[in-house]
Formats: sequence, C-alpha cells, structure tokens
Amino acid sequence: MTDRKFVFMNMLWRFAERIGAQGVSFLVSVILARFLLPEEYGVVSLIMVFTSILSLFIDAGFKNALIQKKDADQLDYSTVFYFNVGMGILLYLVMFGAAPAIARFYGEYTLVPYIRVMSLTLILGGINGVQQAIVAIRMQFKRFFYATLGGTLVSAAVGIWMAYIGYGAWSLIVQRLVNQTMDTVILWITVRWRPSLAFSADRLKPMFAYGSKIFLSSLMNNATTKLASLLIGLFYSAEELAYYEKGNHIPDLLIANVQTSVQSVLMPVIAKQQDERAEVRIILRRSIMTSSYIIFPCMTGLAACAAPLVRLLYTEKWNIMIPYMQIFCIAYMPWLIHTANLQVIQALGYSDIFLKIELIKQGLDFVLILVALPHGPLVLAEAYALEALIAFFINAYPNKKLVDYGCREQMRDICPVLLLSIFMGVCVLAVGQLPLADIWKLLLQVISGVAVYFGGSVIFKLESFTYMLKFAGDFFRRK
Repeated sequence: MTDRKFVFMNMLWRFAERIGAQGVSFLVSVILARFLLPEEYGVVSLIMVFTSILSLFIDAGFKNALIQKKDADQLDYSTVFYFNVGMGILLYLVMFGAAPAIARFYGEYTLVPYIRVMSLTLILGGINGVQQAIVAIRMQFKRFFYATLGGTLVSAAVGIWMAYIGYGAWSLIVQRLVNQTMDTVILWITVRWRPSLAFSADRLKPMFAYGSKIFLSSLMNNATTKLASLLIGLFYSAEELAYYEKGNHIPDLLIANVQTSVQSVLMPVIAKQQDERAEVRIILRRSIMTSSYIIFPCMTGLAACAAPLVRLLYTEKWNIMIPYMQIFCIAYMPWLIHTANLQVIQALGYSDIFLKIELIKQGLDFVLILVALPHGPLVLAEAYALEALIAFFINAYPNKKLVDYGCREQMRDICPVLLLSIFMGVCVLAVGQLPLADIWKLLLQVISGVAVYFGGSVIFKLESFTYMLKFAGDFFRRK
C-alpha cells in the first residue's frame, strides 16, 4: 500500500523546487522586460520553436521507460545515458549546420550565431536525463530542489547583468544556457550514479517499444503547440510573437510548477501500484481534486486582474499582451487534469492508448490552427483554449475503463471548485472597475479574491479544502 502522505510530501518538495526556481525566473523576466524590447524577446522565441522540439528526440521516451520498468538496472541506465548524449551531440550538429537556412526561413539573418549558441542546451539535455529518472524512481525530489534553484540563481545574475550593460537578446540566450549547465552540474554532484562502460542494444529495444509511443505523443503535442508560434513568426512579426509568448508566460509559469510536481511524482508511484487499480483510482482522484483546488482560482483570479498586473510589472509598452494572458488562463485551467489522467495511462503501461489519444488531439489542434491563422495571433490563442477544454474529455475517457474514474466522475468532483472559482473571478473583476491606482487596485483584488475563495470553501465545506487542512494539521503535529 502506498503511503499517500509520502506521495503528497514528494509533490510538495517538487512544487517547492518549481516555485523557488520559477519565482526567481519570473522576477528576472520582469526585470529583463524593462531592459529589452518585445522584438528581442521574439528573436529568442523563434529559436526555441526548434530547440524545444528537438530536445524531445534526445530522450525519445526512454526516461519514462526507465521509470515504468520495474527491474531497471545499471546496464539499462548506462545504455539510455549513452543514447541520450549521442543524440544530443548529433542534434546540436544538425542545428549548427541548419542555422543559416533557419535564419533565411524567418527572414532574420542575424539569427545564425544566436541559434548556434542556444542549441548547446541540446547536449546538456542529453547528459542529465538519466539522473532525472533516478531521482523520480527513488522519490528523492529534494535533489531537484537544490539543482534547479542553484542553476536559476546563478543564471539570473548573469542574465540581468548582461541585459543591463546592453547585450539585448544575448542576455536571454546566455541565461538559459547557464541555467541548464548549473542544473546539470548540481544533479551530477548530488545523484550518486555514474554510467558504466557498457551499452546494450538488446536492452534498448524493449524500452523503445514502450518509450517510442510516449515520444511520438510528446513530439506531436510539442509540434502543434509550437506550430502556432512558428506561423506567427513567419506570417506576422517577431513583435507580435513576443506578445503571444509573453501573454502565455505567467499562466504557463503557474501551471508548469504544479504540473511538474504532479507529473514527476505520479508516474513512479502509479507505476509501482499498477497492479492495484483501486489504489490508483484513489491517487488519481486525490491528485485531480487537490490540483484543481489550487489551479482554478489562480487562473480565474489572474485573468481578472491581468490589466493592472501587466502595467505594473512590464510597463504600458506590453499592454497588447493583456488579452493573450486572459485567454491562456482559461486554456490552462484543465491542464493538470490532463496531466493526471495521462500519467495513469502511461504508468499502467498503455502507451498505445496514450498515442491514440495524442493523435486525436493533435489532429484537432492542427485543424483549429489552420482555421484560426488567417484571423491573427489572438484568434490562434482562442483556438488553443478551445482545444484545451475539449482535450479534458478525450484524456479522461479511457480511465473510466482502466480505473473506473472517467469524465462524469471527474466533472462531479471538480464542479464545486470550478463554480466557486468563477464566482470569485467575477468578484475580482468587479473590484477592478474601481477608480484606483493600479497598485491599490491589484492589492484590493488579491485580498478580495482570497477572502471570497476561502470563505466559500468554509461555507460549502469543499472536500479538497478539508483534506488539505487535515493534511497540514497532521504534518505540523508530526513536526
């Protein structure tokens, strides 16, 4: 029987790691936004369209395969390590040679040196993949906390200094490179594992049979997600791409923190409990209800106070990003429910179902992008939000059969939190109409939102709220 409190504590450690690192990154991005122009952000976004997709080829699903495999040993780890490093070097050479062609594709001939330097992150991604899998298998998420936070702090100092003295887009590129370098170095120091001089193609084949489906799913998901950015950069401008990406930044920041926490912990836990479906159902339900209780009010509240927040953080030159931020808040509301459902399907070994789900979703996403593209970047963001809402039903459907917890049961559990979050958002939006300075308006919106949400949780005795209070009480009594 899995200790559910142990699972929750590991989620908290992973969440603390993401909050610490991303909190620092967010502060840095605010400072850099004041030094840099939107088009300089757009240049980096253009390059990341390619590097983020290619990074998936480095792992090719083997990290998940290691976590899912019950009897993974030193030979398995070493084999995956050498495959990842080899792919990282190969893909870097591809990007180095293709840099002029990519620059011509965008009509931005200054991109060549930027591409060649930023693509070094591909090699680093190949070096630390096995360490990340080992941390997940051993449930030692404190190590992620130290590695990520250390890399973020050092890279933050470097990025701000370079932006201050006028390095423009280079400050963003070097910041990302330093961040990943420090993350890799700290993981290598703290995780007591080193590769052996051994490689087995026979070990790679069965892991590839499982991991390849996860890889193809991730590739399609990432490709369609980045396709919108690529098309905006191609048919519109780097400045409009910057507004699109920047509007996505804060909602994505909040979601990425919780999503990574849930995803990192759920996968190894459910993989170990895959023969006990009743226990898996309990873990899935608790994960969905707890994450929804946290994310729904964050997204609705953020959308409601987007205008004063953007003006205070980024100045009025970024006002165009406000509607993008509000749309992405809606798009990300069901994201953690997606993650929890898909983690169950992966961890139970049904990578074929996982692939079919992604094929359906990416086909839908592709059609929506083609329909929305002629109408501008804002409509593309709206299409992304529509696909995210439809994806809830697609992701949840198989789990009715697998663990007896499908769309109807999940909707019943999350509806009270959803309705309370919407009511809170309306209240926050109403407060935002008051004729106050942005700083006081934002402060009053936050206070009123917190009061309405927690007051409603107490009045209606929401299950998630009661569970979190009980857990917190047990935790502090033990301390």
